[in-house]
Amino acid sequence: MAKIKRDRKRKMWLYAIGQFLLALFYYPVFRMRVQGRENIPRTGPVLLCSNHSAKRDPVMLGVSQRRQVFYMAKEELFQNRFLGGLLRKLGAFPVLRGSGGSDALQEAYDLLDDNAIVGVFIEGTRSKTGELGRPKTGAALLAYRTKAPVVPVCITAEDGRPPKKFKRTTVKFGKPIPFEELQMEDDSSMQLRRASRKIMARIAALRADSLREFGVPVSDGTGEGEG
Repeated sequence: MAKIKRDRKRKMWLYAIGQFLLALFYYPVFRMRVQGRENIPRTGPVLLCSNHSAKRDPVMLGVSQRRQVFYMAKEELFQNRFLGGLLRKLGAFPVLRGSGGSDALQEAYDLLDDNAIVGVFIEGTRSKTGELGRPKTGAALLAYRTKAPVVPVCITAEDGRPPKKFKRTTVKFGKPIPFEELQMEDDSSMQLRRASRKIMARIAALRADSLREFGVPVSDGTGEGEG
């Protein structure tokens, strides 16, 4: 029997409660300003590709728009049944590290097939300085396999460093990048790296815009993280 696809994956009740309560804390304490929220499609699969400079980044992305965002987390965190169940209700899912290749992303494929938003920190690790790093290819591989649009987003604090309490922070969403714009002919390493740099360039442009709005000088031709 064929699976009936929904317009979008429904939000889990625990996530909805947490989203509401955390928003009451995060917006005033981190002086959050959200721009471009309308760029997130209301329905259908979405790859939300963000920079990453603080442990609180998933929460900031979660409270800055209405849909639930699902994130990858270390498989070890799910070994405890209670903690694993709680993490899943909050939108996390395990990365099957060691399985190799696309098997590690299978749950992400399934979520996108179910019209969910999957969040990807494209650098693969946190930046201690707030500067953008080199992009990993996981997001490009997900886009190639699922044809989901990519929405770039950048979390930028007023001094360009990782967000901290009482420091102004902008969460800026860019326009969706249709899969066709990534111009991927196959999923070879070269094609994945090229597509990843295109996504990262959009994130860098969002960061540069936010820094200018904060009055921070930005060099011409900013190419942070495009390497």
